Amino acid sequence: MDTESLSPVESNVVAELEKVIDPELGVDIVNLGLIYGVKVTDGHCDLTMTLTTMGCPIGNVLANQISQAVMAADGVETCDLEMVWEPAWNISKMSRYAKIALGVHE
Repeated sequence: MDTESLSPVESNVVAELEKVIDPELGVDIVNLGLIYGVKVTDGHCDLTMTLTTMGCPIGNVLANQISQAVMAADGVETCDLEMVWEPAWNISKMSRYAKIALGVHE
């Protein structure tokens, strides 16, 4: 996700999402590369994301935490969360921080 083109409200959303930790991996969902897009227009946030695997057993729990985080961001009144599977998530989507934290070497 390109964070340089985010509005201040969208940056607030990303900051809140950085507080959502994947319980299986212990790293936040932004650094894991699970957030594909954040768009806020007139207080409404459209969030596009994925999970590490289609059958992720914590998908519903994580989705609830993500919705709560988005709604906690200043300037957001409503939110639609879209789960996508294309492009598929892989370790190349992780930040350098996440790769170091998880001991991933490319």
